[in-house]
Amino acid sequence: MSEQQPSIDQPQAEAPKDDVTHFGFRNVPKSQKAGQVAEVFHSVAGKYDLMNDLMSMGIHRLWKRFTIELSGVRKGHQVLDIAGGTGDLTMKFSDLVGPTGKVVLADINASMLQVGRGRLMDRGYAGNIEYVQADAEHLPFPDNSFNAVSIAFGLRNVTDKDQALRDMTRVLKPGGKVMVLEFSKPKNPLLSKAYDVYSFNALPLMGQLIAGDSNSYQYLAESIRMHPDQDTLKTMMEEAGLVNCKYYNMTGGVVALHVGIKP
Repeated sequence: MSEQQPSIDQPQAEAPKDDVTHFGFRNVPKSQKAGQVAEVFHSVAGKYDLMNDLMSMGIHRLWKRFTIELSGVRKGHQVLDIAGGTGDLTMKFSDLVGPTGKVVLADINASMLQVGRGRLMDRGYAGNIEYVQADAEHLPFPDNSFNAVSIAFGLRNVTDKDQALRDMTRVLKPGGKVMVLEFSKPKNPLLSKAYDVYSFNALPLMGQLIAGDSNSYQYLAESIRMHPDQDTLKTMMEEAGLVNCKYYNMTGGVVALHVGIKP
């Protein structure tokens, strides 16, 4: 006798609160968040670089340059660029590590990884870069593999941020750095209010006009507000096993770079 299947009209039990996380301002089952984030980035992958330039008025390049400068990466190093997307940081790391080093561009989203690979190969980057589709919470690398691990504008999309930070620490060599570049909390109340108006009005409008997708950029604005503030993230990094954790506010705290060292 075949097993009776539940009716599609039958009410489904709600997930326990412990199994729920946020997707922007909405609560969703933890098991569904990664898939919903993947849909967002699949939708925007083709216009990702253009939208970054428009949304930040090009300032994102200065934020990333500062990250590179503080990384301490040099020739022969092994670097992991998580949520590497279209490869801005990977490109710079590749120049720094040279032919004797290696950079792994990792992204959970296949569409973003494909765009990043194409962009870097078009610019002549090949020999010292590897591309890996990977989840930040479960990195497919041995312990103590990398001299530096970066994640730029990706941690806020991770379901279990604490687990991701622990796994970044695990794959880092002793003395190496974890660098988290992410949108954060402006310190000035007037700037914070102006930033809210910009985020919740201009971003979805630009997303619709440029990428044909306002919902993904509405999610972007919401996900930024749900991300831990500077001091909370610093504490999370310390609890993951990193030491000498510091953060550097940029553009009034709109963005912060957090750095920690593996002892």
